[in-house]
Amino acid sequence: MLAYVYQADLYCEDCASKIKVHLGFSHEGQPEHNFDSGDYPKGPYPAGESDTPDHCGNCGVFLENSLTGDGEEYVKDSIRAGTGDPEVLATWKEFYSYLFPEEED
Repeated sequence: MLAYVYQADLYCEDCASKIKVHLGFSHEGQPEHNFDSGDYPKGPYPAGESDTPDHCGNCGVFLENSLTGDGEEYVKDSIRAGTGDPEVLATWKEFYSYLFPEEED
């Protein structure tokens, strides 16, 4: 999934679009080095590898990012312990199903 960076957080495309409208100005078409992500959303970029699953900083939608080795351990531990929102954990388990081969039928 594509993500935008704005004010040190990640946003889905829908929320980034809303932020852009709310700001009331546009940097569209300008080279990204001409503005800072603290002032205006940059992207879209593929959601990159992370130590945890990434979610939109506004609506919470899962950004379907890849994980580092530490991130894979975090997801496995969280799901096995049931720590967190059950819907979020189910989403992670489905997306990162390769981490749970013993549970495949």
